[in-house]
Amino acid sequence: MKSLDNLALKGKRVFMRVDFNVPLDKEQHVKDDLRIRAVLPSIRKVVDSGARLILASHLGRPKGKVLPEYSLAPAAQRLSQLLGKPVVLAPDCVGPEVEKMVAQLKEAEVLLLENLRFHPEEEKNDPEFSRLLAGLADIYVNEAFAASHRAHASVEGICRFAPVCAAGYQLEKEISYFQKAMENPRRPLAIIVGGAKVSTKLGLLENLIAKTDYLLIGGAMANTFFKARGLETGKSLIEEDFVEKASALLKAANKRGVKIFLPVDVVVATEEADGGQAREVPVEGVAKDMKIFDIGQKSVELFEAALKSCGTIIWNGPMGVFESPPFNKGTFAIAQFMGTLGALTIVGGGDSAAALRQARAEDKVSYISTGGGAFLEMLEGKKLPGVAALERC
Repeated sequence: MKSLDNLALKGKRVFMRVDFNVPLDKEQHVKDDLRIRAVLPSIRKVVDSGARLILASHLGRPKGKVLPEYSLAPAAQRLSQLLGKPVVLAPDCVGPEVEKMVAQLKEAEVLLLENLRFHPEEEKNDPEFSRLLAGLADIYVNEAFAASHRAHASVEGICRFAPVCAAGYQLEKEISYFQKAMENPRRPLAIIVGGAKVSTKLGLLENLIAKTDYLLIGGAMANTFFKARGLETGKSLIEEDFVEKASALLKAANKRGVKIFLPVDVVVATEEADGGQAREVPVEGVAKDMKIFDIGQKSVELFEAALKSCGTIIWNGPMGVFESPPFNKGTFAIAQFMGTLGALTIVGGGDSAAALRQARAEDKVSYISTGGGAFLEMLEGKKLPGVAALERC
């Protein structure tokens, strides 16, 4: 892939695909600007080089319709604050008016196009739409790692028409950290997997068993593994259709010599709202009228003992319902402990990153990935369409 550092940028029109799909509050202000801040180095490089910058992104799932609540205006406002200069929001992402605004851009000025997904052609990877986007610029830069697992017009299709294509600094960093962690890791390599469902991470688990030394499983997805071991899970969330597959995964891991760590105790209550009645019980002692909401203290200690000797740790998915105290203790404990280790520590996924910030440990890990689905697909061993398109250029 070409890099920004290898391009002559001055005076050029640079179309940069970013991922400003950021959470908004009730007042339509950016609630978490991690993805905006992550691409500031690339934006500043282009601006400081005297290029004319055209930014493009999606926000939410408007499904091809123009919906005001999915406007990128809040992102333009936040970026303007971070850059300390005006960021103009175009009324659309293609069309005569947009072409006129691009033509009028002066060197070092920034234009943010309106939500790409207001057009159904974006997600359909329509060739004509791709061509129109490419026609706005001399250089295309992919700085949207979190969207690079989608073969969309602004991610994959545009590379077929753009004169020059390159990777942004953030995308390069994402791939670099992944390669350090998975292709030549300092061992032992530990993968911590949590979250709600085994079904969404089955491919990931199957791929990781061939590569990791330790696999630590928490969150509601651990319940399905408990069921596979014949344990009572009460009214907890489980996936009955995946119990047999969970059992097969445990056998495959054992055959390959991978050490599997499942919680030995859990925090239970009758309902999430009944946190005041929460209590820790051994995994063998879950009552039929109870639900599991977090890992217990003994599980935290078990996980920490395993992680202490590791050279590389990748974490995706919380250990419990961390949004609802007191069910945040397990997730926060693991987050804070990772920050004390000398290992290469990489955290991926929106919930994991949010938990890390809430635990005030985001500055203590080696790297936080900006990609959720893209991060998972790389862990599954898949080639991202957005990355493959850059490599073909």
